[in-house]
Amino acid sequence: MNRLYILLNFVLLILLTNNTFAQLASAPLRGTISGTVHTIDGKPASFVNLQLVENGKKSITNEDGTFIFNNLKAGTFTIKCSYVGLKVQTKKVTVIEGQTVTIDFVLPESAADLEEVVITSYKSQNLKPISTGKIAIKPMDLPQSVTVIGKEVIRDQQANRLSDVLKNVNGIALGSTRGTTGDNFFARGYSLGANNYFKNGARSNSGALPEASTLESVEVLKGSAALLYGNVSSGAIVNMITKKPKFEYGGEVSLRAGSYDLYKPTADIYGPITKDLAFRVIGTYENARSFRNSVKSDRVYVNPSLLYNISKKTSLLVQGDYLDYDLTPDFGIGSVDGKIPTSIPRSAFFNTAWAYNKGKQGTASAELNHQFNDNWKLNAVGSFQSFNRDYFASERIQAKENGDLDRLLNRLKTSEDYYTGQVNLNGFFNTGKIKHTLLVGIDGDRYMNLTNQFDLNTKTVYDKINTLDPNKFVPRTDMPVTNITGNTKTPTDRVGVYFQDLIAVSEKVKILAGLRYSYQAVGVPEVYTVATGETVKSTTTKARYDQAFSPRVGLVYQPFKTTSLFASYSNNFAPNSGFDINNDNLKASIIDQYEIGVKNDLFNGKMTANVSLYRIINHDFVQNVVLPGNEPTAAKEFAGQTTSDGLEIDLSGTIVSGLNFLAGYSYNFMRYTKTSVEDNGNVVGERIVGNTAHTANGTLFYTFSEGPVKGLKLGASAFYTGKRYAGWNNTKLDLDKGISRLIPVKGFTTFDFSAGYNFKKFSILGKVSNIGNTLNYYVHENYSINPIPPRQFMTTLSYRF
Repeated sequence: MNRLYILLNFVLLILLTNNTFAQLASAPLRGTISGTVHTIDGKPASFVNLQLVENGKKSITNEDGTFIFNNLKAGTFTIKCSYVGLKVQTKKVTVIEGQTVTIDFVLPESAADLEEVVITSYKSQNLKPISTGKIAIKPMDLPQSVTVIGKEVIRDQQANRLSDVLKNVNGIALGSTRGTTGDNFFARGYSLGANNYFKNGARSNSGALPEASTLESVEVLKGSAALLYGNVSSGAIVNMITKKPKFEYGGEVSLRAGSYDLYKPTADIYGPITKDLAFRVIGTYENARSFRNSVKSDRVYVNPSLLYNISKKTSLLVQGDYLDYDLTPDFGIGSVDGKIPTSIPRSAFFNTAWAYNKGKQGTASAELNHQFNDNWKLNAVGSFQSFNRDYFASERIQAKENGDLDRLLNRLKTSEDYYTGQVNLNGFFNTGKIKHTLLVGIDGDRYMNLTNQFDLNTKTVYDKINTLDPNKFVPRTDMPVTNITGNTKTPTDRVGVYFQDLIAVSEKVKILAGLRYSYQAVGVPEVYTVATGETVKSTTTKARYDQAFSPRVGLVYQPFKTTSLFASYSNNFAPNSGFDINNDNLKASIIDQYEIGVKNDLFNGKMTANVSLYRIINHDFVQNVVLPGNEPTAAKEFAGQTTSDGLEIDLSGTIVSGLNFLAGYSYNFMRYTKTSVEDNGNVVGERIVGNTAHTANGTLFYTFSEGPVKGLKLGASAFYTGKRYAGWNNTKLDLDKGISRLIPVKGFTTFDFSAGYNFKKFSILGKVSNIGNTLNYYVHENYSINPIPPRQFMTTLSYRF
């Protein structure tokens, strides 16, 4: 309670000092240039580049076309306004200290023409601040790796799922989940758990296979983001940005169709309701079968939003979405004698005929932005998310050497409710000649998980089949009746306070420093029993409390205006489940990360080239306690260390008008580096299961803008996933017995080819994926072995209005 009292007082302090900040902010800080960029038909032009020729300072227009340059000395400046594929404009302006001068640009193109340019260009990733950072800091000034996949790539590649988008992010590898009921990603060797996914900055459940075709962009902040978001995985966080309302009427309708009876109509409509209120509604329906026998999916997704400009300095954005899906859980071809059975056809299906996985997810959020003046801004976000899952299927396809499999059943019905909130105060000010970009904030969330229990014995054999010879046995087709016998409800509360300051010592040297305090409480579960109608506290599970300080410090050196060198240290904490030998909860593990890198904007911003090296060390790796005589126990202890080393390279840009590319390469080696369990500890030096050694991606699209083939678009993509291990990591005892529980999985490459045509408001784009019909597998442990999709065709017909 003392901690919560302190945190509540901290919130009160922020609220009480808002007036003070506003008064401080109202003091003149040199001079300011602000303005807007519009198209010739009066529509705002977003993401247009602006630069002060004299000092090289850069800005980029917001969604509403506005831009700003702060903290300028008195004098005359030349502003250069540019966008790839458009003619450069320049204007001169005189700045007076303590005053704000306004200047506007009008592009000779219409909004429709600009939209065509936007669709056919990939913008520099180093210039536009990402919302995941909670403050407007350009990635060029950030001592951390950032990747943004914009709507242009999502559209060009006809992405349907989040996995289709993230395969463009080097260092992120897709892994298999139990029965393909969700996507599982690994970044920098770490599995991205449920805490690492966000939608518009609010924590989001990824188990529903997030819809990608209606996203504006996907932001990936690599490495530790604990200072901003608390107990997140060390690998990366993923923030999905949905499309926002606009104050001009427009929209798009499209129909996507493809192999295996894929049909997906989508509608996107936006416009003003009044001069201060705008709306947007996006809806899509998807129905598809699969190259896998008996596998199908059915999805409905709706995403409405409202933007209300309360005043010139205050806006309120309300967003919501709803997803309803029904898909077949699929454990793939399974294993035979603990190995991948390459003799089993890619299409073979071994689940029950009636297996289902149904889910409903709804989210709602409200974001309030208030601009005190040019230098101080307040942002507040509140959100709610509900996720319900109903699942019944056969489980764990682990056949014997002769292919015989006793099928067991599992029944799940769960619900999860997320309540989140955050308040962020952003400020820009000077102390003498030193410039500060300050972030102060507080966030908190409550997560409530409810799991139902059923009168189903999961060890009872449902029937017997043979995965090598389907005709050997006659499988059952009836679905057993199950009844709920009770449920367990478990609450989790998190709260954190944090600050961060980007200190510009000079134009070339910048220091980023910050600290977060996090507190997490997992309550004692409440157990409800149907037979008695009683709800009681669990007597076998204790409440657990974790707290940690997460520091972050980084140095940025910019020898040239287009080059940034950085080095950083940060850490994050990872709560551990289970108990020690004394039956006490385990403390959280503290994980250290070190990173160095270089970011470049080349050819006047037409190409981005970034390279980073990192090391992540978990000094408190948990292992099971082994008593003398190699007797294993359920208790755990801190008996090991893991180290993850890696390299990442990012390339993107539009060197020639209409020719866009995106490419990347990553290497990662995560292994055990220490163990104190002499007889049954993990093997030092062994690569950790799920860790992919190499990943690479490349995408190239060219759109003809002149001549008889004007509007023709051609593109190609290649994706490489390197070797990795499935199964389970070995212990010393396993090796002593001559046993290896690792399942080696080879690397693979797939190639896609796209072709399309734009004519006025119509466009058509087709794609052939996995042209070479490559066969490989995503493997979860040794029982969910899912073949990658074979060669497939997809096309999208669109009409914009």
